Amino acid sequence: MRLTVPVHGFGVESSARSAEAGAKDTDTDTDNDNDTREMPGGPPMTKPITLYYWPTPNGQKISIALEEMGLAYEVEYVNIGAGDQFKADFLKISPNNRMPAIIDPDGPDGAPIPVFESGAILQYLARKTGRFTGKSERQRVAVEEWLMWQMGGLGPMAGQAHHFLVYAPAMDPPHDLPYAKARYRNEVARLYRVLNDRLAENEFVAGDFYSIADIAIWPWAKGWKRQEQTLDDKPHMKRWLEQIAARPAVVRGAALGAERRGNLQDDRKAQAVLFGKPPK
Repeated sequence: MRLTVPVHGFGVESSARSAEAGAKDTDTDTDNDNDTREMPGGPPMTKPITLYYWPTPNGQKISIALEEMGLAYEVEYVNIGAGDQFKADFLKISPNNRMPAIIDPDGPDGAPIPVFESGAILQYLARKTGRFTGKSERQRVAVEEWLMWQMGGLGPMAGQAHHFLVYAPAMDPPHDLPYAKARYRNEVARLYRVLNDRLAENEFVAGDFYSIADIAIWPWAKGWKRQEQTLDDKPHMKRWLEQIAARPAVVRGAALGAERRGNLQDDRKAQAVLFGKPPK
């Protein structure tokens, strides 16, 4: 099915970006032998990828990946506090009403393709470029394991920690729930111990090479303070956080749209959209 890439589809600014510099940043990566590989049957890129985005950890996974891979892209901001994710045009791209999502105009066989779910997008972009997935099947399995660890573990648990530690107590009326706070704080602590142990033996999470697993985990792990965690007993995680944060493409991807992010603790309308009943 061919899709027309929407422009200003959600009544917000669309900004085009060229990630050429991202390719230069990663010339020394251990996994860059196939930088120009195309998707099977697909032509070279002729138009930028459209990224549907809001500056959250999940959104930052994809902005960082696009910067790291040197792929040109344009941004459609999906203001989740205003309910843009429930609009009919966006639901055609992401039926689960969650961002991020992308449309690649140069998809398989040259036809446009929409992709939703951040893990699926990372895997798609890694296949498209041949980068950040490992060079052997053993390495690729490790990347997939740790990507799934983030998708099924750290992301959901850290998200719940954010909710019950930061947002729920600030709601009107407040929802200060000691059991929920302790439950998710403790589970995030356990996950970070797992991550620290892994990084004690490896420079990056999947081995001695930087991968989409690192790209997926870092935006969530950098929020350890808001999750009421400590790095005092996690020196290897601390080293890795600093190492990833120093990458120029990560700096650019994490900064995308940062000025648009409001203070959810004080925004009652956004709280109602995000934490209330979704529109029918």
